[in-house]
Amino acid sequence: MDYCIFPPEEMPEGIIDLPLSKSISNRVLILNALTGNRGRIERTAECDDTAVMLTALSQTSDEVNIGAAGTAMRFLTAYFAMQPGRTVTITGTERMCNRPIALLVDALRQCGASIEYVDKEGYPPLKIHGCRLAGGDITLPASVSSQYVSALLMTAPLMEHGLKLTLTDGIVSLPYIKMTLGLMKEWGVDSDFTDNVITVEPQHYTPVDFKVEADWSAASYWYEIEALSSGDLSLRGLSRNSLQGDSHVADFFTGLGVNSEWDGDVMELMPSPDLTPRITLDMSEQPDLAQTVVVTCAMLGLPFHITGLSTLKIKETDRLTALRDELRKLSFVIDIVDDNALEWEGARCPVDTSHPVVIDTYQDHRMAMAFAPVALYIPGLIIRNADVVTKSYPEYWDHLRSIGFTTKEVDADTLLNNI
Repeated sequence: MDYCIFPPEEMPEGIIDLPLSKSISNRVLILNALTGNRGRIERTAECDDTAVMLTALSQTSDEVNIGAAGTAMRFLTAYFAMQPGRTVTITGTERMCNRPIALLVDALRQCGASIEYVDKEGYPPLKIHGCRLAGGDITLPASVSSQYVSALLMTAPLMEHGLKLTLTDGIVSLPYIKMTLGLMKEWGVDSDFTDNVITVEPQHYTPVDFKVEADWSAASYWYEIEALSSGDLSLRGLSRNSLQGDSHVADFFTGLGVNSEWDGDVMELMPSPDLTPRITLDMSEQPDLAQTVVVTCAMLGLPFHITGLSTLKIKETDRLTALRDELRKLSFVIDIVDDNALEWEGARCPVDTSHPVVIDTYQDHRMAMAFAPVALYIPGLIIRNADVVTKSYPEYWDHLRSIGFTTKEVDADTLLNNI
């Protein structure tokens, strides 16, 4: 399904009830499963990634297909590795089976896990023979994915000797690790995080009742819309004292013309004339916000140098390349620097205005949601495979329509071929 998008005829305004955090949802589902599902989670995110996790944790078959859900692949690999007597083969989409997982598998093997590669060494599918894990002292490069760290940490209390995890090579997405430890604390597990060493002693989880907060990553697209439209938008469901590192989106967008202010439990977004002339950010702790920030900067004409993006190459797609290629369709010449940064100093290239702009999404939900607001500047912009947003934010298009956007289902290939 491809969508042709037109902006509101008037200034966009409305209160958006944001989806719940899938990052928190997926973690609490694992934690609750490790208590024998004796706690009560009031609600979880209603999206593909969380649905996959719920299905995988409830089914008894010997094959689990997690589709394109990278978080589920990492978390469930560790979870199934410590289920004695159960053998599970975990697989996913073609892209998932080409996303590396050797670092996590090696770490789990050091803890005593029995895991085999079904096809290609270092990549899913994995055949996991569940057993009691010994744990102990291990070292893990933390520069690739914080999800490897979180997967190990959540299972650590139930390892025979607990876990002493030394992180090397620079830690990426640190807030996600702190989120995991914070949620473990909610379930009664203590830990120590000193310098680059995390220690979790053997202990038991305590079942709790838990309410999942709204998703700050989803909030970022409304910050983008506010920055590009100067509308009257408010967001409901966010937590003031959030565990989510992406809550820093409010800080990032102060330099992009958006101020934020709490009114009870509602976050009000307000236009500001203050734009930072050149945006310089290290987003190593908030890489999921990169697409939103990069597209916003480009559309506002703000040069930028954004670092800390090394993990983007192993996401749903290579997000560095995807951003560069799709922004070029809008005339922006973006440079990839050392596979870790994106830079734009104002360079533009000619574009063919006789054709509609078609944005490819590469099976990546964040590409669709970050580029859709560009329709405020380019009416008739087409987002290819628009239903990819169901991975994290199924209501996204409905919410856009609620503030005046128009979406028309089209076939992008047919349109282009008829021109």
